Amino acid sequence: MLGNELFAIDGCKMSSDASKEWSGTFKELGEKREKLRGLIRHHLLEHYARDEAETEADLDRDIRRAKMILSLDAAMNKVDRFLKTHSPRMGRGKRVKEVKSNLTDNESAKMTTSKGTIQGYNGVATVDKKHQIVIDAQAFGEGQEHHTLQPVLEMVEARFKKLGIAENIYQKGTVVTADTGFANEANMKYLHERRINGYIPDNQFRSRDLKFTDQKNKYGKRHQNLPDKGWRETTPASAFQFDPVELTCICPTGEKLSYRGQRETDAGKIRVHFEGCLLQCRHCPKKYRCMQNPSSADHRNGAGRQVSFIIENKRLPNYTDWMKHRVDSPKGKEIYSHRMSVVEPVFGNVGTTKRLSRFSLRGKKKVQGQWQLYCLVHNIEKLANYGHMAAS
Repeated sequence: MLGNELFAIDGCKMSSDASKEWSGTFKELGEKREKLRGLIRHHLLEHYARDEAETEADLDRDIRRAKMILSLDAAMNKVDRFLKTHSPRMGRGKRVKEVKSNLTDNESAKMTTSKGTIQGYNGVATVDKKHQIVIDAQAFGEGQEHHTLQPVLEMVEARFKKLGIAENIYQKGTVVTADTGFANEANMKYLHERRINGYIPDNQFRSRDLKFTDQKNKYGKRHQNLPDKGWRETTPASAFQFDPVELTCICPTGEKLSYRGQRETDAGKIRVHFEGCLLQCRHCPKKYRCMQNPSSADHRNGAGRQVSFIIENKRLPNYTDWMKHRVDSPKGKEIYSHRMSVVEPVFGNVGTTKRLSRFSLRGKKKVQGQWQLYCLVHNIEKLANYGHMAAS
């Protein structure tokens, strides 16, 4: 029943049995602990001030207050115990920084979806094109899908080798496709070095395709009815004097902005960042036309006007350019067009027909077991429908 012609990889983000309320960085959790401690102190003082209950209503009020104090104390001890027994979770992006931990399930992660921010896992499935058989299913407690591609590909290769189907399935001409969420330079380098026939586009691939030139005019822009967020026109970056050689920036009033470093964009370009000094922006007469939030310059923890510029980056071609060339070719467009019709119906069957709208367990091991169980039921259904074709 396996065609081994094309594998499509995609992820389905779902909430789990974890509370989003109990998530945060160690600094945020420490502030939460202090806030709970302050509430306990406040209620204790109120309780001592009215220690002697005069009426039955006063007695009921004191009982409720005592229960609230016990509840707050339990919550504070919960946070305190977590901070003492765990270490901060660190992300795996270009800039290594702390990500939010979670007291109820520290292996889950906060993820942004089309339905808002959730606390849960990303169920990643690898599906064979021929009969939409799920050949691998794993759950990851990471919001970004970049870091899940290599473990998935290695697991698929090991499984096919263990079953005796192929020593290296990717050297048999199998095509691997995944959506833009899996695209980054490290994954492109991995595919190139392992000689895997993969097609993973960047998030600008449709803008380079002439077939989608009139898409917005024909179907309208996405999210065109969003509410007004209050953003207003400010002094544009073009009004600032930027020197790309000396890396200096002068604002319209003649003040020199502070250099805040360089960062590489997803498109491989270099963006230079500057920020105005607090004292300069605080007393500047043009700050109400220059800044989105002028009041941020009025306190010591705020920030001045921030501006950035793109500078010429004469870099050598990288692995992302190699993948762009593959995806933009007529063959690449034809191959990638099959991805959605292979993997998305599996998520529709599991989510809608099988009613898996959220994971009901905690911990990566248990959640992955639940995800694999639903994918197994999907495969059994495929076996019942198409097994006789493979046997004949």
